Order: sequence, then C-alpha cells, then structure tokens
Amino acid sequence: MSSNGGAPYGSDEPTSFGLQPPRQPAAVPHPGNPYATPTQVVPEQQAQQAPQDPGAGRLIAGRYRLLDKLGHGGMGTVWRAKDETVDREVAVKEPRVPDHLPERERANVFERMRREARAAARLDHPAVVNVHDVAVVDGQPWIVMELVRGRSLGGALQEGTLGAREAARIGLEVLGALEAAHAAGILHRDVKPDNVLLGTGDRVVLTDFGIAQIEGETNLTDTGGFVGSPEFVAPERVLGQRPGPASDLWSLGVVLYAATEGVSPFRRTNTPATLQSVLNAAPAPPTAATGPLAEAINGLLDKDPNRRPDAARVRALLEQTARPPQPEPTRIVQVVEPAGTGAGGTGAGGTSSRVGRKGWIGAGVGAAVVALASAVAAYLVVADPFAGPLPDNWKKADVKPLGATVAVPAGYQRTGPKPDAPKGDHWAQWTDLSGSLWITLSLAKKTEDTAGEIAGTAAAEMYDDDATYRESGAYGLDMDSEPAPRSDAVETTYKDRKAARNTVVYMSTDTQNPRPREIQVLYYKTKSGDMYRLMIGYPGKGDFTERGREVAKTAIANLDIDRL
Repeated sequence: MSSNGGAPYGSDEPTSFGLQPPRQPAAVPHPGNPYATPTQVVPEQQAQQAPQDPGAGRLIAGRYRLLDKLGHGGMGTVWRAKDETVDREVAVKEPRVPDHLPERERANVFERMRREARAAARLDHPAVVNVHDVAVVDGQPWIVMELVRGRSLGGALQEGTLGAREAARIGLEVLGALEAAHAAGILHRDVKPDNVLLGTGDRVVLTDFGIAQIEGETNLTDTGGFVGSPEFVAPERVLGQRPGPASDLWSLGVVLYAATEGVSPFRRTNTPATLQSVLNAAPAPPTAATGPLAEAINGLLDKDPNRRPDAARVRALLEQTARPPQPEPTRIVQVVEPAGTGAGGTGAGGTSSRVGRKGWIGAGVGAAVVALASAVAAYLVVADPFAGPLPDNWKKADVKPLGATVAVPAGYQRTGPKPDAPKGDHWAQWTDLSGSLWITLSLAKKTEDTAGEIAGTAAAEMYDDDATYRESGAYGLDMDSEPAPRSDAVETTYKDRKAARNTVVYMSTDTQNPRPREIQVLYYKTKSGDMYRLMIGYPGKGDFTERGREVAKTAIANLDIDRL
C-alpha cells in the first residue's frame, strides 16, 4: 500500500488499501496488491532489485552514502545508507516534492518532515523508530533513522491474515507506541499496516510520524483537503472535529480488523465513498477475531470517540488474547482395583501409566492412589497421551462421513468437497480466509481399494508417497521439480498405534509467482485397513511459516478418529 504521505486526496482518487478477498489454497496474492511494496525490506529482497537505483552512491551531508531504495511515499523516498562516520547502516528519508507544487505547499512538506523527526525524537519507546539526525541538503531536510530489518505489516498481509494471538501481540506493541506518543502530546494520525514494521526478534515498530500533530504547534493541513489514509481515518477527523488519542485508537481498530478478517471494513472504490462508509457504515462483526479481541475491535470502531475504550482497557483485552491463561490439564479418572481384589487384580504398584504433553504423572504416582479404605477403589489421574490442548479460537469439526473429528482454527472455512462432489470423494478441507494455510483430511477405504493401492502400513504409505511424489505429484499439489522437493519422513504413533509423519518442502509451479511451500502429513492405518491422511499446507518462507507449523502441530495433536 503506497502512502499518500500527507498530501491532500483528490475527490476521485481510489483509496490505497487493497487486501485480497479469501482465496483457495492454490491461489496467489494478486500482483497488483499495493501491500507488495514494504516500507523497509530485508537485504535479500534488495538484491533482487535491478537495475541499480538512480542516486545510489551519493554522499549526503558528507557522511551518509546512499546504497539502495527501500520504499517511497507521498513525501519522501527511504534509502538504505551507510553512515561512514560511525560505520553503520541507517535508513535515510529523502524529501520528495513534485516540482509543480506551489512554494507554500513545498514549504509545508519540508516542515512536516522536520516535525516527523521532532516527534519521533521526543519518544523513547522500543516500538518507535529511533531518529539519529536531520541533515539539511540544499535547504531540504533528510531524516536519518535506525534501519529496521524486516518488512511492513502491509507486506506481511499480502500473504494472508494473522492469527488472533499474533494480531494481538502486534497490536500491543503499536498501542505502546501510541501511549508513549499521546503522553508526549503527539497524535500520530496515520496508523495503518504500511506504517507498522515487523523487525527481527519479534520487534514491532511504528513509523512515519510525517503528519503527526504535536500539541502546541500549528496545523499544517492543506486548504481543501485533509491528511491521512481515508479508510483508517476516524469519523471525527472526517467531520473536521478536533481529534484526540481516541482517533489513533480508531485507526488501530481498523488495522486489527483488516489483519484478522482479511478485508478493510471501510474501503470503497473511491475516496468520497470511503469517507461516507467511515461516517455511516457498520462493518460486519468479526468472525476470525473472537472473545476479547473481537470486543476490542468492536469497541475501537465505535463512531463516537467518547464511547471507545481507552488505552488501558484495550491493553487488557489484547493481553487476554495474546497471553491467555493456561487451562488446567485435562484429567481422566481411571478406576484401579486395590491389590488382591478381583480376578488377577494388580496392586497400585502394578499399574502401568502413560501421560500426554499436558498431562502429569511421576515415577511414584502409582503409590499416590487415594484409598478411603482397604476395600475402596483407588483412582489414578492420567491424560490422553496424543491429544494436545486446544488453543483459544479453535474449534472441532465433526466429519461424520470420514468417521473423524478435525481441530481447525475458528476463522477457517470449509472449502471442500463441493456439495455436488461424488460420494466416493472421502475428504474434507478447511482454509483460512487468505487461502495461504489449509488443512485436509482424506480417507482411502479398504473396501474400495480394488487396485490394492493402500500400503501395508502407515510407514509404507508414507515412504511410497515420498518416493513417488517427485514424479507423479502423489500429494495432488503443483510441485516444481527444480529445485527438487525435500522431505523428512519419520515413523511415529497415533494413540499407541503405529503411524507415520512426513514434512515436504517444495516450490509451487505457479509460473507467475512461484513460492516456497511446506506441508506436514500424518498417516494412520486402522485395524480394518482404512488409510487416513491429514495434510496441513502453508508458506515455506515468511511470517506465516511459523504460524503454519503451529497450526500443523495442533491439528495433528487433536485429530480424533472414531474407528481405530
């Protein structure tokens, strides 16, 4: 999403926000999505930019050597540069003013850049970009900032939506930056995904204070227009009322809605329509965001700033989502007869126990049997050794035709098979709203295996797929042969029965935009000879890779097959 950077919007200019609607797993982000241009990018992305940017190599203020462009907006171009005085890389924002602008508006742009530097420099917060210097070149201010290695939240959303916890984590960091700004008498006024950088080590940074309003300073809004990004601007600002901290919090609410739901709640085809929707439209209630996060979003999008929750309340709701209380371990009570009772009964010391990931049992638990009397039954607490804890905002989908229950994130939609699919199609699929992550459960029935394609064991099935997918695409996916897919196949257990797992890393064969992908597969063969295969696919690189692995881990841990 390209930023207007504070210039007035024309009456027929389309708005900037362009998240794509939900897509099927095979789809790729639209190449025209403006989120494709991050504010700052990692060096690997820079190396792919060619030819060399005009102006690269120029020395600014006798110490800052321009290396390559990182991005640009309405007011400036951001460069990666080398501070040759202290030998470190920095980000340098070059003024970018059209020659046709009247002198008054040119002066306003330069003054906004000076204010951006002053506003950021006044704030001491890890989620606010550090300003090192303002170098004046030919009367124009160049802002020298720390180089944040990462990409914008806007760039990340090009690949898909965020999970509730990740959105809440990022929201907490942005909220902290806003609280620091508001305490210093500064309104940001342009909170949007492209102004949120996702750095290394989970760092989140709020950038671009170019149109910030500093208490006590003159308003620089140009005649006949307003500054900011229309779909993120609070209603009171559209009406020309005096904004306050609640206006920035509104913008944070819009960001959280778009990040989790995959659509911008107020975006329309042009600026006037977008502003009308900000004033009058009620967005659809969040579906991917539930519980405290949904409460925070709904509260922040109240048209009346006096009814919006304050920063403290928003922080409490986001913390509940990002760091929910851990549930107590699931406890299943198993009756064990005391020693010497019943036919062939064993004492507590002869009881064999096993424990799951969240269960608890010790070497001496057998001795901890609760005995009310010598003839009273004792109890031993054990946990299901396979089932993992179901996180918040997950649900269990009962797939009766497959005789199984699959755990999926609450925001995922059932995407297959179609209602008119043949009854012999034994599979089910769920996809997140972005189309980047998906979960598929398939069943090959022994009674229908007339060609004898089901392998003898789950491990044999896994290794058979491992050997043949390179040639025939056994997983039903578009895998490129160059580079060859890589797999990591291991034998495991499912509810104490033999099973197998495989992780495959490959490149998609999409000629327009080939991308690295990764799938995890669980194979399980029942006693009757039916073969189940649970597959989870997700991006092989990027911000959603770890999210995909978490989804795979939870989905596999909570698969429940009725007929073992």
